[in-house]
Amino acid sequence: MALRFVVDDLTHPAVIALLEFHILSAHAASPACKVHALDLSGLRDPAVTFWSVWDGDALVGMGALKMLGDSRAEIKSMRVAPEHLRRGTGAAILDHLLAEARARRVTWIGLETGGNRAFAPARAMYERAGFVECAGFAGYAVDEFSRCYSLALPKASPARRE
Repeated sequence: MALRFVVDDLTHPAVIALLEFHILSAHAASPACKVHALDLSGLRDPAVTFWSVWDGDALVGMGALKMLGDSRAEIKSMRVAPEHLRRGTGAAILDHLLAEARARRVTWIGLETGGNRAFAPARAMYERAGFVECAGFAGYAVDEFSRCYSLALPKASPARRE
């Protein structure tokens, strides 16, 4: 599987359909007041960069990075298309988002995800990547339906002069 990450303008019908599935799934698993998934307008915010992820002509997933300021960022809208689950696609998307964060000199990255059983696979993936539970940030409140995670990224070394 050779994944292709595309900075996306959120106009492709398959991308819109996956985003709608993402939001509907979140509402099916959590109370409406605990669904923090961004819709099309939220993902078009200038602070957000959104990637669609393709394997050939097939949309396999998506993910976004929201810059919070002060070398901080948040992972948003990570989703693997249902038919591509359990193939390493989620980990590849997470790796891509973390690489992008490092390239932008982000030193702290956070995310919010569901706290109930429906979100257990996502929480396990984040924990395998080194994320640890943290207090709420950016207006999130941690409770039975919402968990926050963070990861400290090392500061980039200054370029060496020869």
